[in-house]
Amino acid sequence: MRVVIVGGGILGLATARLLAGERGADVLVLEKEGGLAQHQTGHNSGVVHAGLYYAPGSLKARLCARGLSLLKTFCLERGVEYDECGKLVIATHEREMERFDALEVRARANGVPGLRRLGASELRGIEPCASGIAALHSPATAIVEFGEVARAMADDARVAGATIETRAEVGRVLGAGRTAEIELADGAVIRADRAIVCAGLHVDRLARASGQPAEPRIVPFRGEYWQLRPARRQLVRGLIYPVPDPALPFLGIHLTRRTDGSVWIGPNAILALAREGYRRGAFVARDAWDALGWPGAWRLFGRYWRVGLAEIHRTLSKRAFIREAQRFVPELQAGDVIRAAAGVRAQAVDRDGSLVDDFRLQADGRVLWVRNAPSPAATASFAIAEELVQRADLKPPAYR
Repeated sequence: MRVVIVGGGILGLATARLLAGERGADVLVLEKEGGLAQHQTGHNSGVVHAGLYYAPGSLKARLCARGLSLLKTFCLERGVEYDECGKLVIATHEREMERFDALEVRARANGVPGLRRLGASELRGIEPCASGIAALHSPATAIVEFGEVARAMADDARVAGATIETRAEVGRVLGAGRTAEIELADGAVIRADRAIVCAGLHVDRLARASGQPAEPRIVPFRGEYWQLRPARRQLVRGLIYPVPDPALPFLGIHLTRRTDGSVWIGPNAILALAREGYRRGAFVARDAWDALGWPGAWRLFGRYWRVGLAEIHRTLSKRAFIREAQRFVPELQAGDVIRAAAGVRAQAVDRDGSLVDDFRLQADGRVLWVRNAPSPAATASFAIAEELVQRADLKPPAYR
């Protein structure tokens, strides 16, 4: 069984590792960049999610729970730093309590390990500088460097016989015939028994070039972060999150300790005018047109225009940005922070303007497409790989 995987991020590498190491497949990974894990895998906050937020029974809920266990085991076995620093989701006002209660019900339905509900004084026992009227404590929520995880996955895949080629851009992937055909940008064609496309920020573009539906379209959102100056890092011990509003598309600004000891604040979420736009002001005309030319994007903007204006304001005003975090850590001041890196989230949007919430996997003949895999995809990567292998009907050889 020969399998070609398009994309050298954490999902593609987890799938390659599983297929080569446990299914005995002949695996080829194609990555357009000069290195692995260059985009979403290498530009995120490093949080290992425990499953608080996701609709019970959804792919996100099921695969996050399974993926958390597999990821932790892998890191412990491979010596990758894995820190169960824990998370507090803090309510700061009575008007948030209905949503807070609903989140607790959802988290318990998802079996979040060790979940506790805390009062104001109890939460300060975990985060002494934090303030709120109630909190949910998730001790199993952890931090890791996902780029390091991905590189360890790649090492395992290579040892098991997988071939990983960088600077190998794919132009089309066709699966209607007896074999999958992967056409490279230079015109070369590779044939395989199966192809699995984990192309992240560019998956919709590759799908359209391959005759797949235009829906959903990737609308990229840029997330900016600030970080605490080293002398102020003691303000945050672990992870501090707001109570999410299910009527809004993202979780909101939070405070995140990272494995190197730094503490990041963010992200906001604004439309990115470049799919790989990690620098402020980055603009790629084709990327901007793909986003702004999609009817679903305008329906999305019309639905959330007030939220969008607030995000833009926080982008332009450091004080407004930090004011959001001050709700949870009142001692925090704008002078305590310096700029940190930014990331770009590949968010799939349907034609009607709906954000695609769950993971979306689509099959077409001998090709399996990952059309939407936002957070917690990195946490769930090992479990998503299992799901992909199962859906592609890739069984182990008879001698195993």
